[in-house]
Amino acid sequence: MVAARITVNGKETPISPAAAHTTVLDFLRDRGLTGTKEGCAEGECGACSVLVARPGVNKPTDWVAVNACLVPAAALDGQEVVTSEGLATVDASGAPTALHPVQEEMAVRGGSQCGYCTPGFICSMASEYYRPDRCAHSADAPDAASESESGSGSGSEHGPNGFDLHALSGNLCRCTGYRPIRDAAFAVGSPPEDDVLARRREQSPPEAAATEYAQDGSAFLRPGTLAETVRLLRERPEAVVVAGSTDWGVEVNIRSRRASCVVAVDRLPELRELRVESGHIEIGAAQTLTEIERRLDGSVPLLAELFPQFASRLIRNSATLGGNLGTGSPIGDSPPVLLALEASLLLADADGERQVPLADYFTGYRQSVRRPGELIRAVRIPLPLSPVTAFHKIAKRRFDDISSVAVAFALDIEDGTVRKARIGLGGVAATPIRALTTEAALEGRAWTAQTVEAAARVLRAEGTPMDDHRASAGYRSAMLGQSLLKLYAQTTEAVSS
Repeated sequence: MVAARITVNGKETPISPAAAHTTVLDFLRDRGLTGTKEGCAEGECGACSVLVARPGVNKPTDWVAVNACLVPAAALDGQEVVTSEGLATVDASGAPTALHPVQEEMAVRGGSQCGYCTPGFICSMASEYYRPDRCAHSADAPDAASESESGSGSGSEHGPNGFDLHALSGNLCRCTGYRPIRDAAFAVGSPPEDDVLARRREQSPPEAAATEYAQDGSAFLRPGTLAETVRLLRERPEAVVVAGSTDWGVEVNIRSRRASCVVAVDRLPELRELRVESGHIEIGAAQTLTEIERRLDGSVPLLAELFPQFASRLIRNSATLGGNLGTGSPIGDSPPVLLALEASLLLADADGERQVPLADYFTGYRQSVRRPGELIRAVRIPLPLSPVTAFHKIAKRRFDDISSVAVAFALDIEDGTVRKARIGLGGVAATPIRALTTEAALEGRAWTAQTVEAAARVLRAEGTPMDDHRASAGYRSAMLGQSLLKLYAQTTEAVSS
């Protein structure tokens, strides 16, 4: 077995002697790359973001920004990482000679004050700078800069250069304010032809290394195939399974959780497929949310509504559907949507594979029918899709927040009558649930204000909402009913327009 190594800013660096739980953040800082900062240790501030070479959607390689505070260093064995220090042009001795275009714009437009958050912003901004389809539809850099300076398009989330500000939604600045950072983002042009990182996109990223990394009695393992993985999980039932580590990383950092064995499944080929068949769409459980979003490209409208509201781009660049479902959290954002879509899960272990409807998957608080040693291999969504859909997330912040209530609708309405209704709920019970009583109150009835108002009263009584620091039980119940009234108003407006 080859010693675990990461290529950092073009230089191979051994992971040893870092502990198996050491994050990429600590690994980099221990090697003098202190531009990568710790702000929250939960993936909410972006001060730690770095670029990783990942399989691309539109090109062989994408430069993807991730939270270095959450990812174990061993998870990047054999991979390529670029930090804020590695973006600038350097001479033969390694001394910097010119700022990267993103760094230049942040400097000249006053996007940095105390500087603590700046390296993280730079890396997230660079990820968007190198996004291939942004470049394909970008305006000329001078036009982008002039619009930014003149203030036209104020409040827009997309710049004239194609820059999507959601790329920075996981980065926080506590002193400068976001206007100059936005100006810098909207001023960058397209990468020049001789840009090394732009040219790197034309080559495939490194193959995921089969990893056996052990230090001080703890191990991080990445088997090469699904068959090897399920055999390993049968032998090591105590193992913690991780994909993007967006949940486990928080446990390690904030709660000092340690595991004797961590098994990574994020690069397993069998968990990374996305197939559209005649009767269903099958999404591999280890596809990141960003990959799913870009590969589906709006073809599943309910998922397209979910993705922008699911945490931040930095989190979506690592988080997976398998991980979100595997935690069993009653406030996960994807279960209500997948319940409304009537999704099923394909569960695999050493004995084979079985299909379980998501509506039958959750059995209690953070409990499910998944057996020890069993993995979520894929999510299967039946076709055709219901034409009337909506996802309503009620939270204290517009983006990057945990929901107080989440409601997903998928309705078939023909000739003014509700032929089928599927409603998924989160945050109102010990598990994500289907609003079965409300579905029955809608099906077979005319899609009218009278029907909807009656069904909204039923929906308010679904689940067993509780009082906590995010919302009261009464508020949650009220929001359930209000969400159906909102859907009716939206569909009426769509029809009348």
